[in-house]
Amino acid sequence: MAFKTADLYDQYETQVRVCDPIFRDFGGRRAFSGAVVTVKCFEDNTQIKALLAEPGAGRVLVADAGGSPRCAMLGDLIAASAVAQGWAGVILFGCVRDTDELAGMDLGVKALAANPRKSQRRGEGQRDLAVSFAGVSFAPGDWVYADADGILVAAARLDLAD
Repeated sequence: MAFKTADLYDQYETQVRVCDPIFRDFGGRRAFSGAVVTVKCFEDNTQIKALLAEPGAGRVLVADAGGSPRCAMLGDLIAASAVAQGWAGVILFGCVRDTDELAGMDLGVKALAANPRKSQRRGEGQRDLAVSFAGVSFAPGDWVYADADGILVAAARLDLAD
């Protein structure tokens, strides 16, 4: 079902958290929503790659990469895996690469910037914990709603029926 975050905010103002407007759209899907899965990692995308290779079932990966501008945590190969596994999107507090390819994929991708440098893979990172960035906290099982106007976070799925 289609939605606009501005309309959802008007309807659910006291039930949603609004991310600071620091993200750019990189994916081919401009509006996306889903249940939150979290990962925390810094300049090591091992856990992002592993999670996005698992069945997504329409969920959204929220990745706290510490806001590092020094390397990309998501590129075309990992994003293609996410599409194949049925993920709705990725919200990344960090950078991406392969932006032309990401723009052609049926995946929502919000990130801070692009950087051609790849990350390291040391097997580090933590899954399924609360993370905070862009002025809000995200917990596993929260719901996110993202479009060109921004990102909303709710503790539960919102009723999108008029």
